[in-house]
This record gives sequence, C-alpha cells and structure tokens, in this order.
Amino acid sequence: MSKTLLLEAIDEARKNLNAFYDASAVHQEFENVTNAIIASLKKGGGLFVAGNGGSAADAQHFVAELVVKLSKDRDPIKAVALTVDTSIITAAGNDFSYDDIFSRQVEALMGPNDIFMGITTSGNSPNILKCFAACKKIGAKSILLSGKDGGKAVKEKMADYNLIVPGPNTARIQESHEILYHTLCW
Repeated sequence: MSKTLLLEAIDEARKNLNAFYDASAVHQEFENVTNAIIASLKKGGGLFVAGNGGSAADAQHFVAELVVKLSKDRDPIKAVALTVDTSIITAAGNDFSYDDIFSRQVEALMGPNDIFMGITTSGNSPNILKCFAACKKIGAKSILLSGKDGGKAVKEKMADYNLIVPGPNTARIQESHEILYHTLCW
C-alpha cells in the first residue's frame, strides 16, 4: 500500500514538474522577479518574506539560504522572514487580528527600496493580501508566490509580480516553489 502511494506521489510530482517546465509565462515572470530583487538589493533594500503553515517554513528556509548560503560561499543577502518573531506575531494577533500579523511588520520595517514576497498556495491568505496593500502604501514592490490561478491576489492585481506555478494540490505547488526560491539563491 505505502509503496503504491509513494509511486503515485512521484508520478504526480513528475507530471507537475513537466507542466512547470513548459510554463513559459512563469519562466518570464521569474526573470522579472530576479531583476526586481537585484535592483532592490543594489539600492540598499532587502527582501521580506512571509507565509502561513508550510509556506511560513518555506519563508524561513528561503531567507536562511539567502543570509547564509545555499551551495557556494558568497556575501550574505539582506533578507528577513516575517514569520519568526513570536512576540510581534502574537501581539499583532491579539491587539489587532491574525490578518495583521505580517502587515504590521511590513509597515514598521520596510521602505520604498525593499521588496516583499508573500507565499500563499491559494493566493487568498488575508494576512498576506494585507501586506500587498501595505507595500503599495509605502511604495515597496511585492511578489506573490502562489499556485493554481493565484486566487484573490491575482484577480485583484494586488502584487507587482505574480509567480503562479502549476499544481493540483498544495504539496505539488510547494515543491515547485522550492525550485523557484532555491534558484533565486544564486
């Protein structure tokens, strides 16, 4: 039974990676995102990343690779995971709402030269969507990292850049996200 489940999962992942390989619109947007991050860093800006659940773990993983290194020694890259300060998160959740746990940090920490990446497989996470609005208010650029149709974030054109990967479910979407952020760690 477990061997069958594993083989089915590998087959589904392989099919999804083939769809991702053929997704030329994602490839072009990846180029745009890469250039935007480089431009931000050259102006002294930094990358701020947030997500919920597994996407929170992905935000932290991605930022760790940027600040430390992935596979080669290089200078650290200015990046912050907004998912790690439990005092800020719980205070904002208690004093305002869970929808404000990241946007309060965006408003406090980010400036016009910074860039925000919101990771939400559905594109509908209210606390990520509020960050896109906060970025517009302060003049910072924003990136949506999502799947399927990008949800409300895409429908309402909330982010400056939309990396929308294919995937029939959260697991396959997150696997493609990992390829994107590992590649961004140049």
